[in-house]
Amino acid sequence: MPRTAALKPEDVPADCKLTVDAFTRAIGFTPNMMATFAQSPIAFNAWAALLASLSKTLDVKTRDSIGLAVSEVNGCNYCLNVHSFTAEHMAKLPADEIILARKGHAIEPKRDAAVQFARKVIESRGKVSEADLHAVRDAGYTDANVMEIIALVAMYSLTNFFNNVFDPEKDFPVVPPAGSL
Repeated sequence: MPRTAALKPEDVPADCKLTVDAFTRAIGFTPNMMATFAQSPIAFNAWAALLASLSKTLDVKTRDSIGLAVSEVNGCNYCLNVHSFTAEHMAKLPADEIILARKGHAIEPKRDAAVQFARKVIESRGKVSEADLHAVRDAGYTDANVMEIIALVAMYSLTNFFNNVFDPEKDFPVVPPAGSL
């Protein structure tokens, strides 16, 4: 049961209404996470700006795979539902690759290195080994890319923590809970 109410469209603060409306137009409805998060225009707009910036990095399959891996580690069932849906419908990942991403891997070797690194970042709270850093670099990622992977981990963790705290009503197709694979 949600721990705070999602805002009705007419109650979304003016400071974040344009962004919420843009998401609504893009996906056809307003996700409950956004309608809840919009209670704080400062936090919501900071997250939306980070999301917009990071949507220009790496590729959609890698970004969604990182989102799945991080959400699995953080035990965020809401985000696993969202990322499973977007991975299937936007990134065009098959079901077996979505499961693999939740486990911190990918079929494609370069993407696998990024997803493994992201998982190690979240599990170790950023205290990765030299070998971990070398592995992602050896896969072809620049230091700028590594910084972008870290930023994606932080952004996905923000929404994971938000959703774990407030538990908005699920509005994407439900996948098995975190930790059940």
